[in-house]
Amino acid sequence: MADEKEREEIIVAEFHKKIKEAFEVFDHESNNTVDVREIGTIVRSLGCCPSEGELHDLIAEVEEEEPTGYIRYEKFLPVMTKVLLEKRYRPVSEDVILRAFEVLDPAKRGFLTKEELIKYMTEEGEPFSQEEMEEMLSAAIDPESNVIHYKDYITMMVVDDN
Repeated sequence: MADEKEREEIIVAEFHKKIKEAFEVFDHESNNTVDVREIGTIVRSLGCCPSEGELHDLIAEVEEEEPTGYIRYEKFLPVMTKVLLEKRYRPVSEDVILRAFEVLDPAKRGFLTKEELIKYMTEEGEPFSQEEMEEMLSAAIDPESNVIHYKDYITMMVVDDN
């Protein structure tokens, strides 16, 4: 039983170290606070992929009763530790992403055109912002053929995990 408790303490200590390092990158004043707009970047840098709604809920949980626009480390640490321990907001697997792309490609061509991609990403589900769309297009679209070969894109996205 002690081994299990020790293991959990080691895991928690590792999480605390990672959370502190990620938080400090954005703590520009070195006063244990970060701009609330940086929380999504910090959470994602820790390997989590929350939706915008989930991120909003997380911020609400760590924000002061009177929002100041800043998040304090002391409030963020326990909440983020719990998120990591519970393995919340995990990225989806490669085959789930592939199946999603295949649904958008009923002809099974193995690619989507730039126009199709923009339409799906801005008009369906939780729409991408203009900035997110441009970022995805710059990474995903083959500049010569102007299409996304989604199997290659998925491999690039998933392998680039570290």
